[in-house]
Amino acid sequence: MSEGVERLVPSCDSPVPTVSLRGVSVVYDGNTVLGPLDWDIAPHERWIVLGPNGSGKTSLIKILSLYRFPTTGTVEVLGERWGTVDVRELRRRIGLASSSLRDQFRPNICAADIVMTARYAALETWWHTYTDADRAAALAFLKRVGAGQLAERTFATLSSGEQQRVQLARTLMSRPELLLLDEPTAGLDLAGREQLVASLESLAADPQTPATVLVTHHTDEIPPSFTHGLLLRDGVPLACGPLGAVLNAESLSECFSHKLRLERRDGRWLSWAVN
Repeated sequence: MSEGVERLVPSCDSPVPTVSLRGVSVVYDGNTVLGPLDWDIAPHERWIVLGPNGSGKTSLIKILSLYRFPTTGTVEVLGERWGTVDVRELRRRIGLASSSLRDQFRPNICAADIVMTARYAALETWWHTYTDADRAAALAFLKRVGAGQLAERTFATLSSGEQQRVQLARTLMSRPELLLLDEPTAGLDLAGREQLVASLESLAADPQTPATVLVTHHTDEIPPSFTHGLLLRDGVPLACGPLGAVLNAESLSECFSHKLRLERRDGRWLSWAVN
């Protein structure tokens, strides 16, 4: 870590963090792609994970969602230590939205059914029984993210932005205790991105929303109510802590290996290259 970029330890006023990582690293073919990383997430916190391609963000999300066991270290999620519990049950307490998950949905399944499948961490409604209350809840969560009118539309007929909002509603259906959003604005046009950022801001501002982790490449996609930030480069944490303290032009420039300016305007973070 370069001189002048401060490493901050995130505060946590809960005796049991939602996430606690200690000495976590991921090694592929002898190359360390993440870590070592110590990280706590408290129940009320909204975290941004920011970094360029190849910085370890995907590996980190796989660990948090309990799909990739770390090479070293310990992972505790929702008070349970990975390796001592049935992760299939623990995953049902985690809401995950990602492009890889989106690609697994059948094209002609309707939006309301996609949301309902989260009830059993499934991809189809064929294998479980759903009630009228389940369907009502799915419709309510679609409305919450501004997608109520899409309920009966098939997934293939939705725009990329609409698909992302449906997937966001799905993450809420299981009433998760941890919400993981892996580059949810990827591939969206300007209007679609801004609509989704507005939906994310509404969730972040709601005290009932659980601890949230949003992975992105772009500072202007950070909703105003997000509280903390983790900056990664080459798998190494450069800065970690309250967002206003860790996100500045110097830390951002180091993170992306490019001289950048950073400005906060109307609650949003704007960044651009310095010529």
